[in-house]
Amino acid sequence: MIVIDTHSRTTRRPRCIRGRLLPGALILLAPLASAWSAPYIPGSEARILAELPAGARHANLATRELTRRRLDIALPLVQFYISRARATADLRFLGYAEAILAPWMSRPDVPTQILVLHATILQSRHLFDASLAELDRALARTPDDAQAWLTRATILRVLGRYGESDSSCRHLAATADPAITTLCVQGLRGLTGQLPSAYAAIMALPQQALPPETRAWRYSELGEMAERLGDDPAAEHWLREGLAVAPDDFYLRAACADVLLRQGRAPQALQLLAGYESMEPMLLRIAIAHRMMHDAAGPGAAALLASAFSVEQQRGDAVHRREQARFLLDVSWQPAAALTAARQNWQVQHEPEDVLILLRAAQAAREPQAAEPAREFLRRERLEDARLGPYGAAP
Repeated sequence: MIVIDTHSRTTRRPRCIRGRLLPGALILLAPLASAWSAPYIPGSEARILAELPAGARHANLATRELTRRRLDIALPLVQFYISRARATADLRFLGYAEAILAPWMSRPDVPTQILVLHATILQSRHLFDASLAELDRALARTPDDAQAWLTRATILRVLGRYGESDSSCRHLAATADPAITTLCVQGLRGLTGQLPSAYAAIMALPQQALPPETRAWRYSELGEMAERLGDDPAAEHWLREGLAVAPDDFYLRAACADVLLRQGRAPQALQLLAGYESMEPMLLRIAIAHRMMHDAAGPGAAALLASAFSVEQQRGDAVHRREQARFLLDVSWQPAAALTAARQNWQVQHEPEDVLILLRAAQAAREPQAAEPAREFLRRERLEDARLGPYGAAP
């Protein structure tokens, strides 16, 4: 979740949640359970259905009743649940948050803060159009809501609608810390043909003056930009700096693991990911590392991932098509199926990693024309990314 406190003028890392929960190791979001026609009854009391993060619990009944009447209690509890979903990749916490929001969302005069939090949950489920609609409702009431503008900018960036995202970023200038506006605007400049200068502008931000959450965001942007510039050592440096500030940020950890894997440093990637096996994005990278090492642990990780993606497909859930495409390409070597997943993913989002997996899958499946939408996107937006060179799409 992206959180701006317009009084203290700080922010949290803007990221979409991407974790999916694995049967027996992680938990699928509770509201999705209605997709099944009958409840699952384990055959043995010894069967582990889920492993919860330490300290996880529902709010007690008295507190839940208070959240129906008092906004000052409902808002921080929802923010807590969203932050737990982000830190643990356990998307059930989003279900808890929605349960608290439901009574407020049914009111004719829904508070703006409630709309923005609901939009954040929709964003986390990749229901981007619905999230944008909620943000538009919020901004129609409160045009200077920095939280709504930053969330809107983040979603539009994921969708590859960079011009609209930039417009949202620039609305932050009136109410947010200048560093937040700089990170938002320069992050987009780095995607639209101005990568070296945007990288320099973010490096020039005085990190000592930034709160920890903003410093982590800065390190993440620098790491991503260094990757696209083809400087993996710098990318690793920035991402590890970010992890030193925000060790629970699984996006930073996964991005750092990707740098290590690209360099063939599978043992170091496994060391970085140790203890995070319950998160599907991490398990994907663990499976890739084991495959690179040709060791005995690979088939088990691959089987868990295959099961998780099978469940997603049964439910019609397209949230993790990018990860599925990468699994099919880098772990189970099914290029045609990987291309199908990558094309489905491209219908939803247009981040640099989405471009990369579509180009890679198209090349592996010997269907280069299938990646033409991504190439057209690259030409239109002037996206620079050194990783694309081997796939005939270097800037």
